[in-house]
Amino acid sequence: MTQQDIKVKISNLTKIFGPKAQSVLKHVDNGMGKDDLLKEHKHVLGLSNINLELANKNIEVIMGLSGSGKSTLIRHINRLIEPTAGSIMIGGEDVIQMPMEKLRQFRQQKTAMVFQSFALLPHKTVTDNICLGIHLQGVKGDEATQRAKKWIDRVGLTGYEDRYPSQLSGGMQQRVGLARALTCDTEILMMDEAFSALDPLIRSDMQDLLLELQTELHKTIIFITHDLDEALKIGDRIAILNGGELVQHGTSQDILMTPADDYVRDFVKKVNRSHVLHAKSVMKDEIPDNGAVKIMVKEEDSIDNVLCEILRSNADCAVVQDSSGTEVGYLNKKDIAEVVKPLVED
Repeated sequence: MTQQDIKVKISNLTKIFGPKAQSVLKHVDNGMGKDDLLKEHKHVLGLSNINLELANKNIEVIMGLSGSGKSTLIRHINRLIEPTAGSIMIGGEDVIQMPMEKLRQFRQQKTAMVFQSFALLPHKTVTDNICLGIHLQGVKGDEATQRAKKWIDRVGLTGYEDRYPSQLSGGMQQRVGLARALTCDTEILMMDEAFSALDPLIRSDMQDLLLELQTELHKTIIFITHDLDEALKIGDRIAILNGGELVQHGTSQDILMTPADDYVRDFVKKVNRSHVLHAKSVMKDEIPDNGAVKIMVKEEDSIDNVLCEILRSNADCAVVQDSSGTEVGYLNKKDIAEVVKPLVED
């Protein structure tokens, strides 16, 4: 990634919770882990030397189990939590070094957040809740109402403008939270377990809505989740944390094909690889020229779809084409079986 492609650059970020965090920092710098720090020094290691580059206009997912540090990390980006050490560069400025007035402006103008608990004001209507963020930006009156109405329509809440949160389902309340964040029109949208409190079907609908909106908005979205299926569905790239440490950062294809350690391997072993992996990730380079019956597929096609097309056409293999139509590789039934084999064995 070039510097121009990087929206958020996190360098050597460490967070230690406790009254003498600075004095025990040296132990973390020397490699002490979370369990030993708690046992020997009675301090909690939230984040340990995180180095992470989040791409502009991507959906960057940060995931891990409870206590892995993912929510702690996202709260450092708008400095809701002060770090023990490190820097966070956004737009050429270190958020950690910003004076309070500049930090307030940064939070109002550059970032917006969608919370797991919806965070709606119960005594205000849908429209008033959605307008809350832009009121803080200084936008008032008809302009605020018109901007809110645009996003009320886009997230499917037309007709509910005058309802109160208690009159809405959980999915509808989260649509209000999403509309409020989008109305602020900030460069960075942060979503902390935003869909995890929703029922599975509603959650899937919200994921689809987010992906649909992202195709037109191209925001930098930082999305926190503990759910690998959700991460694989929406993430352009995924960062996996364990015990406050970053263990892997890459595309879904990278993580499924080359897990960095046993922790990541355990995460991905239950995933149906045939639904997630793309033809480009598993194809072989040399295209056979032996009279075999071939079909054409695209690089981004899932290998599940590729296999279906091979079987439907009674073909010997599938030739993979890039966006320009150039043939770049091939797959056959044996290749696909080898890719999904670890799933079957587990």
